Order: sequence, then C-alpha cells, then structure tokens
Amino acid sequence: MSDITTETAEFDPEVPIDNEGPVAYTSETNPTPEQRAETGRVAVINPAGATGRRKEAVARVRLVPGTGQWTVNGKPLDVYFPNKVHQQHVNEPFVVAGLEGSYDVIARINGGGITGQAGALQLGVARCLNAADEEANRPGLKKAGLLTRDARIKERKKAGLKKARKAPQYSKR
Repeated sequence: MSDITTETAEFDPEVPIDNEGPVAYTSETNPTPEQRAETGRVAVINPAGATGRRKEAVARVRLVPGTGQWTVNGKPLDVYFPNKVHQQHVNEPFVVAGLEGSYDVIARINGGGITGQAGALQLGVARCLNAADEEANRPGLKKAGLLTRDARIKERKKAGLKKARKAPQYSKR
C-alpha cells in the first residue's frame, strides 16, 4: 500500500483547457452525421404520426419518407404560414434532428390562431420524429425543449367579474 501515491495536480494557467465540442459520453445531444457513420448507427427514416396541441389549436401530423414537401390542410407550408417566423418555427424539429428534406409532412390543423397552430404543428412534428426513431432523435429534441407541451391556456371567467380577472369599476356611492 505504501507504493501507491496520490498526487494532486496544481492548476497550471499555461495549459489550455479544451472545452470545444460535445463530450463523447453524453446523451444530451444528437450525434452528427459523422458520428453516426463512425458508430454504424444511421437515423432510421420511418413513417410516423402524432398529435400536437398549443392553446386551442390541434395538429394531427403524419411524416412519410420523402423530399421535404409540406402539406398543411391541403396547402403548401408557405401558403398556409406566410410568415417566415412561423415557417422557421415549425421546421425547427427537423433542423435539430438533422433530417431536413428527409420527410414529407402531411398535417391537418384546426382551432386556435395562427401562432397556436404553428406551435401545435411544431410539437406534432417533434413527436413524429421521436416516434420514428426514438434512439437517434429523442436526446436532441428533448434538450431543445421540443417535446414539451406548452401548458399555458386561457384562464376561465369567474363569477362576478367581467373576464378572468377584470373586475367591474368600483363605485363608492
């Protein structure tokens, strides 16, 4: 036991610390295409379906292996969501998973407003990607917060009030 020595290394400011790139043993990020090629694990392109909800909007989404075509209520994505922010918002799960252009998206959306529908579609697409290949896609989607349903909903109206919290004007006399 005497031949085992414990030496504590002093911090040397001259030695650079390598903080670049993900740590090899973490499961918090999606592997890059190069890392997938090294491990022999390629993302599986399977058809999948899921439902996404946001506020009052409900989106039923189907992913089919294809070329990246979007069909939302029978219309292309840029016609249904003319706002570029909404288009970018609904495409985010594909960007995070690194699967842009791998799937055709067919979605039926009803209820709510345009922003709620975009949020519902994003959640539906993320859940579809998770269902298609959970092992490869889930860590990155989970870390980006795309698999979490936004639970904020409209508060109900209370008795004696005009709206959920707005009270009638107080009159002293």
